[in-house]
Amino acid sequence: MELTLDLQKLNKAIEALLFVAKKPLTIQDIQRITGAGEEAAQEALNLLLQKHNEESGLKILKVAHGFIMGTDPECADFIDKLVNVKIETTLSPQALETLAIIAYKQPITRLEIESIRGVFSDGVIETLLAKNLIEERGRSKALGRPILYGTTVDFLKHFGLKDTSELPNITG
Repeated sequence: MELTLDLQKLNKAIEALLFVAKKPLTIQDIQRITGAGEEAAQEALNLLLQKHNEESGLKILKVAHGFIMGTDPECADFIDKLVNVKIETTLSPQALETLAIIAYKQPITRLEIESIRGVFSDGVIETLLAKNLIEERGRSKALGRPILYGTTVDFLKHFGLKDTSELPNITG
């Protein structure tokens, strides 16, 4: 059953949902929660995108196949002064190297990762799994049926990517 919300109320509802959402919301999530039809939900979302991406310090970001509200990067210095955010790298260079290999080569086995890196990678893979930046993606058909690894939605959110096609091009 489709609720009939006028566009202004639907706009407000979607804006509030995106503001409080802890994960990106798809258009289907928005429809399910508001009861709006696909066309109405998309129209309201487009109006919000236009409003927030032109004149607001809040932006609606498309990440991980959905939408979420965030702040305009131009406001980062002001926000930093308010919350005194200290940027810390919580991943070691080895973990970042392994994560990059997985992101570009996924799905990939531990043995393939170790072949590229030239060192054992069990501990690093466990760290990336624990941080939910990678996940098991099934099993290879190779001898022993090794586990295949790939990146997660948390990886996309952490690096602000819509999908892995937005990774920088590499040569070599």
